[in-house]
This record gives sequence, structure tokens and C-alpha cells, in this order.
Amino acid sequence: MSHKYVYLFSEGDGSMRELLGGKGANLAEMTRLGMPVPQGFTVTTEACTRYYDDGKVIGKDIEEQIYEYLAKIEEINGKKFGDPTKPLLVSVRSGSRASMPGMMDTILNLGLNDEVAAGLIAGNPDPSFARFVYDSYRRFIQMFADVVMELSKKTFEVIIDELKEKKGIKDDIDLGVDDMKELVRLFKEYYKREKGEDFPSDPRVQLMAAVKAVFRSWDNPRANAYRRMNDIPYSWGTAVNVQPMVFGNLNTNSGTGVAFSRDPATGEDALFGEYLINAQGEDVVAGIRTPSKIAQLKEDMPEVYEEFIAIAKKLERHYKDMQDMEFTIENGKLYMLQTRNGKRTAAAALKIAVDLVDEGLIDEKEAVLRVEPKQLDALLHPQFDVAALKAAKVIGTGLAASPGAAAGKVVFTAEKAKEWAEKGEKVILVRLETSPEDIEGMVAAQGILTVRGGMTSHAAVVARGMGTCCVSGCGEIKMHAAEGYFELAGKKYHEGDEISLDGSTGKIYDGAIKTVEATISGYFGRYMAWADKYRTLKVRTNADNPKDAAQAVRFGAEGIGLCRTEHMFFEGDRIKAIREMIVAKTAEARAKALDKILPLQQGDFEEMYRVLEGRPLTVRFLDPPLHEFLPQKEDEIAELAADLGISVEELKTVIEDLHEANPMMGHRGCRLAVTYPEIAAMQTKAVISAALKVNAEHPEYNIVPEIMIPLVGEVKELKYVKNIVVETADKLIAEAGAKLEYKVGTMIEIPRAAITADEIAKEADFFSFGTNDLTQMTFGFSRDDAGKFLDSYYETKIYEFDPFAKLDTNGVGKLVKMASELGRSTRPDLKLGICGEHGGDPSSVEFCHNVGLDYVSCSPFRVPIARLAAAQAALKASK
Repeated sequence: MSHKYVYLFSEGDGSMRELLGGKGANLAEMTRLGMPVPQGFTVTTEACTRYYDDGKVIGKDIEEQIYEYLAKIEEINGKKFGDPTKPLLVSVRSGSRASMPGMMDTILNLGLNDEVAAGLIAGNPDPSFARFVYDSYRRFIQMFADVVMELSKKTFEVIIDELKEKKGIKDDIDLGVDDMKELVRLFKEYYKREKGEDFPSDPRVQLMAAVKAVFRSWDNPRANAYRRMNDIPYSWGTAVNVQPMVFGNLNTNSGTGVAFSRDPATGEDALFGEYLINAQGEDVVAGIRTPSKIAQLKEDMPEVYEEFIAIAKKLERHYKDMQDMEFTIENGKLYMLQTRNGKRTAAAALKIAVDLVDEGLIDEKEAVLRVEPKQLDALLHPQFDVAALKAAKVIGTGLAASPGAAAGKVVFTAEKAKEWAEKGEKVILVRLETSPEDIEGMVAAQGILTVRGGMTSHAAVVARGMGTCCVSGCGEIKMHAAEGYFELAGKKYHEGDEISLDGSTGKIYDGAIKTVEATISGYFGRYMAWADKYRTLKVRTNADNPKDAAQAVRFGAEGIGLCRTEHMFFEGDRIKAIREMIVAKTAEARAKALDKILPLQQGDFEEMYRVLEGRPLTVRFLDPPLHEFLPQKEDEIAELAADLGISVEELKTVIEDLHEANPMMGHRGCRLAVTYPEIAAMQTKAVISAALKVNAEHPEYNIVPEIMIPLVGEVKELKYVKNIVVETADKLIAEAGAKLEYKVGTMIEIPRAAITADEIAKEADFFSFGTNDLTQMTFGFSRDDAGKFLDSYYETKIYEFDPFAKLDTNGVGKLVKMASELGRSTRPDLKLGICGEHGGDPSSVEFCHNVGLDYVSCSPFRVPIARLAAAQAALKASK
């Protein structure tokens, strides 16, 4: 038998997610549980992969299987495709194995043509039924033209608005049967004008084109952007679900809705959702009409409501997680169209995980695996300052779609949001409604405000997933996006004007309101205690000042894995002393300038040791090239020359001498200490003196300083600088008559260091992988410039993700693994850590756990993310 590419819902189950995709597996599982699911079939993810392997064509054997299974569902449903008397109409939906809300494209009412529409009406001449048929037909043309043939969706909306204006009608629902017929004619006319051919009337042609379009949509720009953000491999592909239509727009005894078994914003154990009477599913999700709350269904259709409640409870108990369900009611009968584990805010995720443990549905380990580490970001973000909020003016209220506070400048397009954000502007994206192509603008924006759409609209679902503040469905707004402004509360807000949003209350404010740091309480502490119980990887932070160190300790950091000493040099008088040191002609003059910096640097370390209360502090010695400390502008050069008592020409000569063609691979890191040993001596004095002083105040801290020499590529370099450190440190300790243990290690950030790690380990007490530089040097491109061309690499699938954001485990990861193994072959007790930005990326943290590192170090606000990611890595490895 040939390879099976198509499965009936009754042939699969929930465990077949990789093959059937999330939606297909869940439809099969609901079928297995005996729920009211319209019986269709799934074309597998393997068919999608083959479509791309075969040069974007659907193989003959796959096409034959699709037609074979079409015949099977015709028999099951007692209807026939293209038959005017008892036609089978279907929906065609995508379904990847990872949930990608709003990213992929759906087509409803497929199988309609003029003959089918006429045949349906002949069997039921009621004018309201005829209106329903032509309403379904015009929707199908609109979706098919948009999704399959890539015509502009907005033009269809314009055609509808023009007809409503002509008729003096406000709502779509007031359009009669003749109006719907006219829309079908106008839509087809527009289609022919744009495509140069008639709208396809053969249902089989429609079906194959739709399947191909779903496969094609796996590779559209917004799907690629979403995948990159969420670490979803391109190779997975998407399945296609073909399902008989049930009609929520049949009459006023019909409807469609989306519901969650618990509140996705707060996690409260209460059914949460919305529905629309006499509408199709896309109306709720796209947010084109503003729906009723699910509780209202109890009044409208009590029997359907009770049945739905029972199903929701059964599904939640079965999946042991909060469910996001789509349903349709056709003439009083309930049908389930989808269930999946629901997207939720970070606060809701924690509450639901803890509640499910308390309810006995899952254990602590399962709970730890339930929350996406990246989601914790949303808990750690600012809220509005209470005093500033009291003084702020509320100009409107929408739905509180995604919590958090945001203030910024108004922009009306995703492109503008991205462009302004790249320049460092904080923006609020204001849209009539968002659609999947807005994804990059939504990522760039501080907050999202929409005129239309409910709590389950695209904007709401995507914003909650990203942890971005969102207020949706503010119908009071009069949009004039083309003219660059909107009206609210009697005022015009133009592009660039400032507004503020509260995603927790739905309130919109005039102007930018001051924000304050988030405070963590409630479920967070209990949940993170579980994470800490199961992780083995330590989590440190990258911090260069006492304030950041204190913040990181509050977030659970177990020390500092990277203190960049150069950041301390840019403050106040210090920069002047550093500049004196740079222009000095002799070692004596340099030492004199460094003596001015010594007490300031020592003071910083003392404060950090006090904040850390005995937790380790790894101090990286001076790393950047010296030109970074000198001015480049004429007026600043003149001012500095006067300050230093030298001529402008002399200073310009120093600046020119320090200029390098490739400074990132130039005179920096340990190379500075080799050329100017007095810098390493001064920094050693600062670290050791601070440790001696704070240890004397607090013997219980038992401080063990960790000194890290950067950019080593040759063991002799390390030995040379280490000798300066040891000589200076031992002298100070002896003079103090104290006992102080200290460690000297290095950063592994040059490929040669990784390759010769067994030799380097002879001189190093620890390795810390500087994966920013290691990535840069392994790939051979600068992280400051790579952004200019990496987009082309994503589009052509050469790279699927930014290697500076997520560790390249195939290349850079191999160097990390090799260096770890080589280093420990020389020194079995060698401590290993990572201190690049990758330390806070969950997939990179998992890699670090798997290769046996001792700790990761990341920015303070990513510490909770790394703690949870480390716990999840340990639990996955133990499975």
C-alpha cells in the first residue's frame, strides 16, 4: 500500500500531534471521546513537507487520497460535493503541531457555486434561508480570493461598505437577500477584473487550490516571523483539516463562539468566552462584530449552554489543562469545531498551574512544565505609577484584552511601529482591528489599541501570548487612519501624539503616564519554589552596579556571573581619569591616572559584595578597545584637550592611533592587560581590597572573589595576565594579615580558546562562555551589522533564527561542548558557566543543562525565566 497521507478524524487520536497537527489530533481525540464533531479528514504534516520537497506541487498520490477520503466523508454525512440537491460544503483549515493563533489561513463554505446555491434555495424558498445561502456564498468568495488567490481583503470590505451606504444601512445583518446576491455579483466581478478569469466554480478545483494555499501559508512572512519568535522549526510543516460545514449564520437559532474553560487573563476557574448569534466563526475571531458574553447563552439557548458547560468540563479534565474551544450552533444543535490548550497571560498561567496541582489534576513536576518561561517576562514589567495615574485623564474604555501598562506615541501601521521602535521610540499601535500580517508591528509596540474585536480577537490572543499590553474593541474611536489621526473624547490624536493604555482595566489615557516596576507576589513565589526544587543549573545575573545586582537578587539570582567593569568607567569624574590614562605617555603617568580610579572602582565592588551577601561575584577585567572611551565630535575633542592640558592636535593623534579597521577583533580584552599591565594591577587591587574590607565587616559572607580575564585565545596570554593578578592579590592579602581565597578564570569567546581548552584549563579555575563574541567569531559576522542582511537569510531559510538571540547548538554549541569536555579532562573540578545574552533564552538554557554547565548568567529581568527554563530542562532530561 502507498504511504498514508490522509486520516479520517475517527482514525486518529490525541497522541498523533506530529502527524495530524494540533487541531487534527484534537478533533480526532474529541471524536474518540464521543463529542459532537462534524466528521471530516486531516491531510498530514508529511504531505506539507513533501509539497515543498516536490517543488511546491501536490503529488498525484496525495491528490488521489484526498478525493478517496472526500468520498468517505460524503458517505458519513449523507451529502455530496457539488450536488445541487444535497451539497457537502466544507471548511479548510490549517493546523500545525504547535499552536499558531491567527497565523494560518482558513476557508469556510467551500463547495459553493451558482448551481449549488440555487439548488439549496429550491429546497427551502424561505427568504431568510436564501439570504443565508448568499451570505455564505459571498463569504466563501471573499475568503477564497484572499487566502488562495491573494487578493486584498480590504477591497471586499469597501464593496460591502459602499453597498450599505447606498442602501442607508448601518450593520451587515440588515442587508437583505437581494443585497447578498448583489454582493456575490460584485465580488465575482472584482475577482475577474483582478485575476483575468472567472471565479472557479468546480468544487474539486476549489478544494485542491485551498489545500495548496494552506501548505503555502506555512511559508508566508507572518508565519515565519511567528515561528522565529517561538522557536518552531520550519521542517514541521502544517496539516490541513477538511471538515463539513455547520452554519452559525443559518438563522437566529444559530450562532458561533469561542470560549475558554478558565479566564485566560486572570486564571479564575470560570467559563470565559463570547458568541455571536447568526454569524460564522471568523466574525468572532476577526473581531468584525462585537459579541455577547458566554453567560448570555444561558438565557438565549439554555439546553445548548448546559451541554457546552458539560463538554468544557470534560475536556479540561481529559487534557488536564485550560481549554480554548471553538463551537457552532446550527439550528439549536451544538457542534465542537476545535479544542486546544488555551493561550493565557503569565499571571493566569501561574494561577492555573498552581490550582491544577491543588485540585489534584497534575503534580508539581507537571506544573513546572506548564508555564512558558518567556511568559514570566510579562509579570516583571512596569505598571502605572499610582499618583501619576490619579492625575491622568481617561479618554475612553475598551476591553481589557492583555494586562500591563504601556505609554507611547500613536502609529497606525505595523511598518511605522517597527520603523519608529528601531529608532528607540516607544509606540502604541492603533488599528481598526489587527490581522496576522501586523505581527512584526505588534512585537515592536509597547501596547496595542483596536477599535473592533472582542477578548478572543486576533489582537487579544496574540498580545496575551507575547505579554504585550492590549486594549481591544474601543468602539468610541472614530478612525481616520489614511489621514493619520483618530478621534476620541472630542479630541484628534495624530501620529506621534502620546497616549497610555492599561491592559488590565481597558482604560485609555491622554498623554504618557509614568510607569513603575512590577511587584511579584501571590502564586509566583510558590511556583518558582517548585522550579528551584527541580533544577540543578545555578542562575546568576549580568550586573554592573549595585542597583541591578539588588534587583537580580530579588528575582532569585544566585550571584553575578558577569560584572563588566568598563560600564563603571563611564560615570561622572571616572571617564576623565580613564581618558587621562589613555593619553598618558609613560607607565608612571598611566599609573597616576589609574590611582584616581582605584578608590571609585573599589567602592563599587564593596557595595556589590554587600548587596550579594556572600553570593559569588565574577568581575570581568577591562574588555572594550580604548577608543570607545574617547570623543569623536570636534567640540568634544576640543573640550577634552583643554581638560587634559594638551593640544587638540595631540589628542587627535591619540584618537587616530587608536583607530582600528576591525575593533571587535583588535586591541581589547586581555590584549590591553598584556600591553598595559598596570590596568590589570589596578583592577586586581580594587577587587581584592573590596573583598578584604567587606569580609572583615561580615565574616559570615566568606567572599571568594572571581576574576575573569576576557578574550583569551592562547594559554600564555592567560598565564601572563594571571601572574600580574596573583602577584598583586597575594601581596595585598599578606599585608592585610588576612586569609582570602580567590579564583582566576577566563572567558571562552574565541574559537581557538575552545579548541585549546585543555591547555587553557591548566591556568584557569573556571571558564565562562561569552557566547555573544563566540557566536560573532564563529559565524564571522559582527552582531552590530548582521541585522542588515540576516532578514535575507531568514527568507531563504538559510537560518531559521537569530544566532545572537538563540544559541546555535550545531556550531557554537559544539565549541561549548568541546571546550567543556577538554577543560574538564585537564581539571575535573573546573567550574563552567555562560554569560552571553543566551543565558536567558530558554532553549539555550536547556542546551547548557544538557552539556553539563554549572550555571547560566543573564540580565536581571531574565533571571526568573532562566530559573524556570533550567527546571524544565532538568525535568525533560530525567524523562
